[in-house]
Amino acid sequence: MRLLVQRVLHGEVTVDDPDGTSRLTGCIGKGLVVFAGFGAQDSAGLPQTRLWTAMLDKLLGLRIFPDGDGRFNRSLDDAQGGLLLVSQFTLYADCRRGRRPSFDGALPPGPAEVLYNRLVCDLRDRLGERLQCGEFGAAMRVGITNWGPVTIMLDSKEF
Repeated sequence: MRLLVQRVLHGEVTVDDPDGTSRLTGCIGKGLVVFAGFGAQDSAGLPQTRLWTAMLDKLLGLRIFPDGDGRFNRSLDDAQGGLLLVSQFTLYADCRRGRRPSFDGALPPGPAEVLYNRLVCDLRDRLGERLQCGEFGAAMRVGITNWGPVTIMLDSKEF
């Protein structure tokens, strides 16, 4: 599992429907936009592991919000920020050969959607309405006002 974390002043996701209409599926103010991808090595049992819990704890505990002195001393909870979660299989792009990325390292859509939905549930249990989401597998437009900028990659293979 890979989580690309961006500290933002604003984030929103709009889904383009096949009939040509668009709808806003998630919007936050100050907080984190998190792009979540799952790799071919991730299994259905991942949510029951300590690794899963460690990744969520790390994500929500990252002290990347400024305190009164402008230092990175506050977590998402401390800052009372929102979290916008967006599925993104392209986090597993392999660009080592040629000019067209290979996505063979990404988990296929069916099992990836199951893990994404579980991630949504587990984050909602911790954040409640402060969690907003994109839509798995949809054509999305993601708008971000990056703050800092601060961008951090969390990769399960490093835990």
